[in-house]
Amino acid sequence: MDYFVIGERELVLGFMLAGVKGQAVSNRQEALDSFNLMTGQASTVSAPVAQDRPKILILTEDVSDMLSAEVQRWQLKSKAPLIVEIPGLHGHIAGRKTLTDAIREAIGIRV
Repeated sequence: MDYFVIGERELVLGFMLAGVKGQAVSNRQEALDSFNLMTGQASTVSAPVAQDRPKILILTEDVSDMLSAEVQRWQLKSKAPLIVEIPGLHGHIAGRKTLTDAIREAIGIRV
């Protein structure tokens, strides 16, 4: 599995139409369970083994906010899967950097 998305039901369904597996979540506990399962931190028998885990984990900004501490800890470990945040169904959350802004800041060039 290369990609996996965690977010709102409609967004996950859209990704599934493009062939990307996902999990629809509506609260923090569901998001945390799915995140732990996909990162291999779940202690269940059904947790995917390392080679079956996604290489890229796509989270909506809303889910990322729900799991901010867990996501930050995971990113500091520098392990796969890579976590990518995307806007949710209601668009970009005000005050958050977009991917384009982060890239511009990192390379110092504005095109």
